[in-house]
Amino acid sequence: MIAPAEVSPRRLRLWPAVVVLLGAVVAIAVIRSDAAKTFQQRNLSTLSAAAVTLGVLLLWWLLGSGVRWKTRFVGLLWILILLGGGVAMFRIRGVSGDLVPILEPRWRGWHLAGPGPESASAPNPPKPAPSAASTIAFPQYLGPTRDGLLPPPSRAWSTNWTARPPEVVWKHPIGAAWSGFVIAEGRAWTQEQDGEQELVTCYDLATGARLWTHRDSARYATTIAGEGPRATPTLNGGRVVTLGATGILNCLDRVTGDIRWSRELQKELNAGMPGWGFASSPLIVDGLVIVIAGGSNDRSVAAFDLETGALKWAGGSHGASYSSASIATLAGVPQVLAFNSSHLTSHNPATGAVLWDHAFGNSQPHVAMPVVLGTNQVLISAGYGMGAELVDVSRQANGGLTNRSVWLSKKLKAKFANVFARGGFAYGLDDGILACLDLRDGSQRWKEGRYGHGQGLVSGEWYLLMAESGELVLLHPTPDGAGELGRFRVFSSKTWNPIAVSGNLVLVRNDLEAALVRLPEIP
Repeated sequence: MIAPAEVSPRRLRLWPAVVVLLGAVVAIAVIRSDAAKTFQQRNLSTLSAAAVTLGVLLLWWLLGSGVRWKTRFVGLLWILILLGGGVAMFRIRGVSGDLVPILEPRWRGWHLAGPGPESASAPNPPKPAPSAASTIAFPQYLGPTRDGLLPPPSRAWSTNWTARPPEVVWKHPIGAAWSGFVIAEGRAWTQEQDGEQELVTCYDLATGARLWTHRDSARYATTIAGEGPRATPTLNGGRVVTLGATGILNCLDRVTGDIRWSRELQKELNAGMPGWGFASSPLIVDGLVIVIAGGSNDRSVAAFDLETGALKWAGGSHGASYSSASIATLAGVPQVLAFNSSHLTSHNPATGAVLWDHAFGNSQPHVAMPVVLGTNQVLISAGYGMGAELVDVSRQANGGLTNRSVWLSKKLKAKFANVFARGGFAYGLDDGILACLDLRDGSQRWKEGRYGHGQGLVSGEWYLLMAESGELVLLHPTPDGAGELGRFRVFSSKTWNPIAVSGNLVLVRNDLEAALVRLPEIP
């Protein structure tokens, strides 16, 4: 008898997979070294290349691996099990400032539960309604002058955080939002999200107990932009004025939370929903509430009566971005500045008429506020590969205003954090790394220290920066270097929100938690 021929097992054809992996390594190396692309674009391209590589490897396993079909199907089954298990256990909870997906275990939920209903543990008898002259420590986005510059503290902060670290007074969960806090007379106000409702909330500064809540049926959420309101409230006299992510403009009693008036920008101004939600922190000046709405037909920037909510004026035709309106005097003329989707525009504060218009941008978000320099210059900066530009504003013989570019530099790309200037130099986060520019020509003096896309404030000589990582950082930047003095971890998750300061108290939050931090003072 002749024995049956032995069936030899099929051998794995490995070389195509090796070629694919080597090609992926080369492609990613080219992507990462492409200086023409922004850091965020390189991250997105890297993720795309990785996804394509995995897809090609799957095709190789099914069609070109050379192993038996039974083995291929078993391998495919394991791949599907692993992918299904990963999807079941994790989800994407937004992205970092550099557009890297953030994975979160599903059992943690989208965000921690808020601090619950209004606190009943601490009695809260209504205080007398504050007068217009009442002390407001931190009344609006970026502080009293809306430029991120605070006076030196009355008692100097200790800069040795190793020997005397900051102290967390309280910390608790909070509803999702990218809003900041404002502070007055022992209370603090912010905005947050609770399911399908958008909240304006008031907290006791000393304890963190919630005192009152105003609710609107509204919700904005995307994977990239996140969930909840974006704008920071504004205090004025006995009022708190807020703008929600879907365009609800509220004026509330700051003590009780009772509504005084409310407007919907999408209806009032024929304004479409911006790609990142409405984010203009209300500017209050001369009895007007001014917001950047992005409405069409000369309704880009609008002013409402502070007392009644009536529309007083609107002007400009550019789409809204992520920046807020500010008041400035340039070339001797008071004006409202609006950093829109593709232009920096100046408006007459009384009528809304456009005084001058300067093109800037590449249709990506503009977040950082314009920085007024001297009597006739303004510095603007944006991320996504744009950089910074110094604009000179001058008065014409007929009384009108004109503008021209002094210089344009790619060396300071402020994606989220605001830029500040002093002593002839500008400081800010250039794609997450602190940098210093010479204001004479836009040249870069230095770039050091990766802090991500956080937010900061200047108090005297000190720069207090909340890094994207959740660390509070104290710096003393000069033309010679960043001058980092200390770090203190407050949160362990992504932190984009602006901070608020009152004396040596720092009120910080992100989309998960809020905390009050006490800075050490020199005895």
